[in-house]
Amino acid sequence: MTVKLIRKSSSTVDVAVKSPLGDASSTEVPKSVALIWESLSPDVRAALIASELNNSDGKTSASTSSNTPDSLSDQNSSISSSKEEAASITYEKCPVSGAQVMLTPVDRAPKNVFAFTKTHFTEKSEVTKTSNATVTTTTKVVTTSRGWRNIFSLPISYDVNMVAHGTLFDPMNSQLLDATGVHPEGYNSRFAVVDVEVDRLYGDKIRSYFEAMGIDLRVCLVNGGEADKRPQAVNYILDQLCAYKLRRREPFLAIGGGCVLDIAGMAACLYRRGVPFVRVPTTLLAIVDASVGVKNGVDYCCGVTDETYKNRVGSFYAPSACLLDPAFIASQDRRNISNGFGEILKLALVRSADLFDLLEAHGKTLVESRFEDASLKQAGVSSRIIDLSIQIMLEELGPNLWESKLDRCVDYGHTFSKLLEMVPGADIMHGEAVNVDGFFCVIISYLRGYIDMDTVDRVFSCMKSLSLPTNSSDLNLELAWQSCKDAIEHRHGEQRIPLITEIGESICVSDITEEELRRALELMDQFDH
Repeated sequence: MTVKLIRKSSSTVDVAVKSPLGDASSTEVPKSVALIWESLSPDVRAALIASELNNSDGKTSASTSSNTPDSLSDQNSSISSSKEEAASITYEKCPVSGAQVMLTPVDRAPKNVFAFTKTHFTEKSEVTKTSNATVTTTTKVVTTSRGWRNIFSLPISYDVNMVAHGTLFDPMNSQLLDATGVHPEGYNSRFAVVDVEVDRLYGDKIRSYFEAMGIDLRVCLVNGGEADKRPQAVNYILDQLCAYKLRRREPFLAIGGGCVLDIAGMAACLYRRGVPFVRVPTTLLAIVDASVGVKNGVDYCCGVTDETYKNRVGSFYAPSACLLDPAFIASQDRRNISNGFGEILKLALVRSADLFDLLEAHGKTLVESRFEDASLKQAGVSSRIIDLSIQIMLEELGPNLWESKLDRCVDYGHTFSKLLEMVPGADIMHGEAVNVDGFFCVIISYLRGYIDMDTVDRVFSCMKSLSLPTNSSDLNLELAWQSCKDAIEHRHGEQRIPLITEIGESICVSDITEEELRRALELMDQFDH
């Protein structure tokens, strides 16, 4: 529908109306009427236009009604019904186009499906000067469209279960079997994706556990290194699931470190368009990081650019449950335990001064004892650090599972680390790269005046006590600046780089410059790494 108003110095306004059906009419109305129309809110005008369009689709019929009690009752019922229908109609403004949207629930699915009418207003003014007068022609274009909106909220709920220390594969503990779901009587098989290294250390215990439960376990072995975190590994698991004939609602187990959990989660998301899976993390890093969120993914080698991108292909897909047994940590070497502390320290820096105090006081002992120091276990320090880390992660991820909000403090240490990890031949683990990135950001915070040098020194000392690297020969200006460019792409147009303002507090910034990075690298080189 097009409405053309020609403003003149006279007391009337020419109004030309063209409907979407193609018929046109022209009339003159008082200027006051046109002004009243313009004064109406867009919602009201949208409703009037929609009503007019609906009326034009049918034939006009005339009827008479008597004022008998029955007819009055019918009229009252009709009015009541109209009021209820009007109350259920909602209006909103499209954030992209600015169109006014009227949503009407459909009868059979009033909470999920809505018929909509979108009304969009545009206005264009054109000034024409003649020898006699100046004429301003304002053209208002009102376009309408219709369709349906489907609304469905996914019921995301999963338990992160702390298992009594060292009891996960004890046949007296049914948690592992229970997590694989309830099945019909006589269905006595289960499927598990297991890290090759985990199978070497715990394979006999895993198989003995299910044998004691009367279950035939089908094991799919997967390498758990970063180099193996590729689409081919997902395809391999999918092949094994097809051969096993996993049922639509049958959870399978994923037992291993972060890479295996990511690969298995991706396969679970794809198989039959989504099947349940249970995460069983076996590294400190996976216990406090990969196991508690809903992200899965693999690194991807692009055939066009011939470059490999970290976690470029993945999904948001929640596990049906997580089972965390801290006894696995003792089977790791010192470097892997320090690697896990890279993610824990990140959380302390951006969210918890209390957690930082614990790491500062006891982190070195926990690394050296592999979390088995008797006095710290008895005092509850070991479990307190793990519990705090998991709770902080869940607090940050829970309200923002699908990352609709891109300013995320848990992205601390994940701006420059991505490219550090992908340098060909680089000998750096994920938590180590996160820590190098984290200390670089500490330097940037200092240069911006967010923190003082005493805080920088305190953070540096804590990192060294955890045996974490604080610099890398691969961290140069070119890599740092490219990381900022990649961040803008990944975080939808802005850098959104988290920086600490004090230990336990942070902000996200989007204005880091190349010169600022150069100064930070120069200052970073002055530390005794």
